[in-house]
Amino acid sequence: MYTLALAQFRPRKGHYAVNLARLGEIFAQLGPTERQPDVLMLPETALTGYFLEGGVREQAVTAGQLFHDLQQTYVAARGADAPALDIVIGFYERWRERFYNSALYATLGSDQSLAGIRHVHRKMFLPTYGVFDEARFVEAGRQIAAFDTRFGRVAILICEDAWHSLCGTVAALDGAQMLYVVSASPARGANEDRPSNLARWDDRIREIAGEHGVYLAVCQIVGFEGGKGFAGGSVVVGPRSDERARAPLWSEAVMLVDIDLSDLTLARADLPLLADLEERLPFMLRDVHAASEGQHRPSTWDTALSSDSQGLSDASSYQRTVDSEGEKRAKATVGKQSFPIIAAPRFDPESDEPLRINPELTINWLVEFLRDEVGFRRGFKQVVIGLSGGVDSALTTYLCAKAFGAENVLAVRMPYRTSSSDSLDHAQLVIDDLGIQHRTIEITNAVEGYLSFEPDADGRRRGNVMARTRMIVLFDQSQKLGCIPIGTGNKTERLFGYYTWHADDAPPVNPLGDLFKTQVWELASAIGVPDVIVHKPASADLVVGQTDEDDFGISYRKADRVLAYLLSGYRPEQLVARGFNADEVAIVQRRVNSTHWKRHLPSTAMLSSTAIGEYYLRPVDY
Repeated sequence: MYTLALAQFRPRKGHYAVNLARLGEIFAQLGPTERQPDVLMLPETALTGYFLEGGVREQAVTAGQLFHDLQQTYVAARGADAPALDIVIGFYERWRERFYNSALYATLGSDQSLAGIRHVHRKMFLPTYGVFDEARFVEAGRQIAAFDTRFGRVAILICEDAWHSLCGTVAALDGAQMLYVVSASPARGANEDRPSNLARWDDRIREIAGEHGVYLAVCQIVGFEGGKGFAGGSVVVGPRSDERARAPLWSEAVMLVDIDLSDLTLARADLPLLADLEERLPFMLRDVHAASEGQHRPSTWDTALSSDSQGLSDASSYQRTVDSEGEKRAKATVGKQSFPIIAAPRFDPESDEPLRINPELTINWLVEFLRDEVGFRRGFKQVVIGLSGGVDSALTTYLCAKAFGAENVLAVRMPYRTSSSDSLDHAQLVIDDLGIQHRTIEITNAVEGYLSFEPDADGRRRGNVMARTRMIVLFDQSQKLGCIPIGTGNKTERLFGYYTWHADDAPPVNPLGDLFKTQVWELASAIGVPDVIVHKPASADLVVGQTDEDDFGISYRKADRVLAYLLSGYRPEQLVARGFNADEVAIVQRRVNSTHWKRHLPSTAMLSSTAIGEYYLRPVDY
């Protein structure tokens, strides 16, 4: 038996030395205690962060350099007589003039006869879809191999490797008793009690562990990188697919788990699937090879019971007897029994199912995002919000108060002379309820000062001037107070292009940008925004009497349903065939297609192979 420690770690992106020093703090914390670990496991890319893009070239190290740094840090933390500690850690590797996403297994400590590298695994399956673009920046590994350690025979997989069941099979066939899976899996899906990708992880690792009778440990990264959240939830399962331990969501933690390899014997005896596979593997490998070569093998079956005519005759006679007896029984039971008919519900274009979220999970997710993005990554302690009296800015203010405390939130009301008095009153409700700091700055003189040179400006131009003036105020207040402005735009507005470019979209941090308006309403009710704000007609309050839905020609709720399916890849004609109104689908599609330009940085003429944002790629938080 040995003790495994999983360090659910939040790296500071692109700061190898800083993260190494924080690892030294973990080494010291796990020092002389009642339950010292034998193996310490850290996540994928633990010392650099995951989404580095072109920064991989700057952060990659050799396995030898990493071992040297880990060894020095460990001995410095534990002293000259530091006991042996095995470590599993993910890192970006430079090896033989190429870059890899790799994981190292090594033994650290003062005993030089034990200290050294045991194995390096290079990630084989590089996700290049959705938010991932790994294959552009690193090479794929070409081997999955088990290896011997002081604590049994083990193998390492890296994140996507484990989503291909064959990887676990290869490791188990090579004798692995424990699979260490280092991972940096960004959270997706907020409609359950935890991100839905974690449920998928549970399914995958339980299947691998139970099918092969092995232990399996998944160590996840936590924190946010450019808005992409790593939820944590690291887990260890036993050889019967039984969960042994689970780390919390969103926060750093060190989890200690005892691993008893003798459990494998009983588990494999009760469910000898691995032994069955080993026995039949030669036949299966023949088929795998043929299939990979594109060889289509004929199916094997007999066209007759026998070539002997008497045998055929006997068989036919027997079948006629069976058919006759069956027909008699069927006639005798007519009208006496029936099969229940179960009809699955038809597609309902009025259903809000694709918009469903778990409010508690989503609130916690966004609060952690704000804390991480504003405090941990950017170093700010206070935020400033333009509080309009609408539901979006109200929800954002409640989230910020929850994340940073009311004393660290400044709400700025910026009325124009035609603004609705309700807007000021409703903003005051939020201020009074939360007890936040607040200021009211009238923008009429600033707006009219410019518009005096443009007396013929129409309502749209005037509205844009108001919106951009409010951003001048917001950013100037942030500069004055040493805080950061928080955006309030929702996903529906962003997809419709329903905002003033370089105004509403200007703040560098936005917690609502991936929430449809329908989801904003649901979340606002859950967090305690006053009902009068949640249920009033949405309006930019730039023109008297204007509402968003009047401008759209479709309600937010209907638009959100259509958007949810369009973003999932359904074509407009498919939605119409499923019952959506053709005119409403056309309105939504036209809005989205005509505003792509507003969701991107300005276009730059590319003259070289180092164009910023195209070839020279560094994440926004690098």
